[in-house]
Amino acid sequence: MRKLGIFIGALTIGMAATPALADDRAPTAEERAAIEQILTAEGFVGWDEIEFDDDGYWEVDDARTSDGLQYDLKLAAQTYEILERDLEE
Repeated sequence: MRKLGIFIGALTIGMAATPALADDRAPTAEERAAIEQILTAEGFVGWDEIEFDDDGYWEVDDARTSDGLQYDLKLAAQTYEILERDLEE
């Protein structure tokens, strides 16, 4: 019976910790600087939130170009290469 209690306690703790591991995270100062350098080089003049998605890529919300277009971007985890540009209408 004691083993069952220990197992249930460990299972409960593991389940409670799982959502925390799945959360997106903000970039470090170094990551932010590298991402912003890439965005600027690609012609973007502003953007909102930058975060690392739990699916393994960077997301940039509302990246704006000088001609007023706005995109949501997905960037490669290590190289920050823009993988996807979704034009917002």
